[in-house]
Formats: sequence, C-alpha cells, structure tokens
Amino acid sequence: MTRKLSSVALAAAVSAAVAVGSFGASAATKIRLTLDWIPQSTHGLIFIAQYEGYYKAEGLDVKIDAGRGSADAVKKLVSGTHDIGLADINALIQYNAKNKGNEIKSVMMMYEQPPFSIFVLKKSGITHPKQLVGKTLGAPVFDASYKLFPAFAKAIGIDPNSVKKKNMDPRLREPMLIKEQVDAISGHVFSSMLNLKAAGIKEEDVTFFMYGDYGMESYANGVAVRPDFLAKNGDAVRGFVRATIKATRDMVQKPKLALSSAKKFEPLLNEAVEADRLRLGIKCCVLTPNVRKNGYGGIDMARLQRSIDQAADAYGIKEPPKAADMWQDGYLPPQSERFIHK
Repeated sequence: MTRKLSSVALAAAVSAAVAVGSFGASAATKIRLTLDWIPQSTHGLIFIAQYEGYYKAEGLDVKIDAGRGSADAVKKLVSGTHDIGLADINALIQYNAKNKGNEIKSVMMMYEQPPFSIFVLKKSGITHPKQLVGKTLGAPVFDASYKLFPAFAKAIGIDPNSVKKKNMDPRLREPMLIKEQVDAISGHVFSSMLNLKAAGIKEEDVTFFMYGDYGMESYANGVAVRPDFLAKNGDAVRGFVRATIKATRDMVQKPKLALSSAKKFEPLLNEAVEADRLRLGIKCCVLTPNVRKNGYGGIDMARLQRSIDQAADAYGIKEPPKAADMWQDGYLPPQSERFIHK
C-alpha cells in the first residue's frame, strides 16, 4: 500500500513539474527580430543579448533573422512576419509619410550619429566636400548616403546638381574609386572603408566626410516595432530594449565578446575584418560625444524633427511625418541606466 501511494505521489510530482515547465515555456514572449543587414560585428549587441541570456532573463524568446536592408526590414514589419526590426529611421520617414495613421515607430536609437559618408582618395586633393562641385560621385542608387546627398549638399552650401552622379552595382563602388573612374563614392563608414582596405588601400590614404560632421541632423539605425505588437506587448518591448542596452555596454567594453557572439550566429565571418568594422562602428556611431553625455538609446525630438525636414527635402516628400510619428517614448530604461563608458 505504501509503495503504491509512493508511486502515485511520484507520478503527481512529475506531472506537476511538467506542468510548471510547460507554463514557464509558454510564459516567454516570442519575438521575431529582423536585422537590418547580413550579420556583422556591429550587430554584436543583439547577439550578446541572445547568447548571454539577457533576452531570456527578460522573459523573451527571440528568433533572429538576417536582413537585406532597412527598407526590407520595414516591409517585414508591415507584412507581420516580424515583430521588431533594426531599421534606418530614414527608411521609416519614407514609409510613414505615405502611411499616415499606420506609422511604424522607433523605440531605441542604435546609431546616435549616422554612418553616412563620402569617400575620396587623399591623392585627389579633395579636403572638403565643397570641392565635389564639378566632380563625379558614384554609388548604388539605393545607397542611403547617396539618397540623402541632396540634403548633405544643401547643408554644406552647394547645389546637389553641381555634382555629377554615376550609379553602379555595389560590388563596383570601391573598385571604381580606386581606378579613378569616379572622384568620390558614398557609403557607410564601416563598410566602404573596409572594402577599400580589403582592396589594398591604406586607411591613411583615404579621406571621408561624415554627414553628421557637416550639418546633417540625421539619426540612423534603431529598434522599430510593429504597431500592434507594441500595443499588446509593451513590457516585452521594454525588456527587449533593456537587455539590448545592457548588451551594447558589453559590446563597447568587451569587443571580443561581440566578435565571438557574432561568429556564433554566423561562423563564416572574417574575425579580423569584423574587429575592424566594430572599431569603426563604435567610434563613429555608437559611443559618440552625445551618448557619453546623455546616455545611449535616446533621441532629441527637436533634432529628430530637423532631420525629418532635411530628409523630406532630399526625398521630395511634400507632407513629411512629425517627430511624434517617428518615435515612441516610454520604452527606454531611466537615463541613469543608459550610460556607456569604455
């Protein structure tokens, strides 16, 4: 009789444990996340949060997918295949301008300064972007820096039409600059610089002009959330942002951890190249003077509005969205928890 009761008790205990486990698993909020591009070391903040268990500690079950550009990330959010996407806020400006009432908003800014840049070879003698007048600028037509060039030209005081344009396949961009088939190219600082170096050009033989250093107010890539998901899962989004900021601090302080986490997701990454990319990315766009002063992840609404106005001018948007249409407050941790120092 005692043995029978023990067996019954054991069975009940096992059933209870299974039930608790099942409840715990179902309690985790599932998040489908799309990157803005193919996996790179600059996505280290996402991979660290995933593999170090920061998302899990927030009660999140995050599935990460590679991206094909910010416009693609926006499409995935709109279609409902993904809940959160890393996307350039300029892509959101273009989408939100055409979809009033159904705007997709950012809740955290990853790049406080944009990586948008113009590159020239030092031997060209070009030391200021105003000297691009009469020169030829090359880039793929969809390149973010190229699309914003009219606003950049206006910011530095030149006519954008005074610079000749040459569009090409992305794979030809840096080779055409090296062969002097164009005088300048536009691109992300942590992409085009690495492509030039990979082709044998030394970093000290390249001059680049970052848009943010010449009057452009743009922010860049941030965390955007599908509106219906945001409305139903506010606490989960706050947890996601909190974990990602914690991982960003790790990425800045422990770049080797960012590299190993990125390689865990994409084993084919070239570690030396990605270490260089991470160095450039942190320096240009993550650990900026504003971030050191004000903390990571937030924005200035007045600056955001100015950046929207600049982008609208470049894109020919007649009725641009307002800053409040682009950014949703209330999902960042307190400012005191958002400071990042090396």
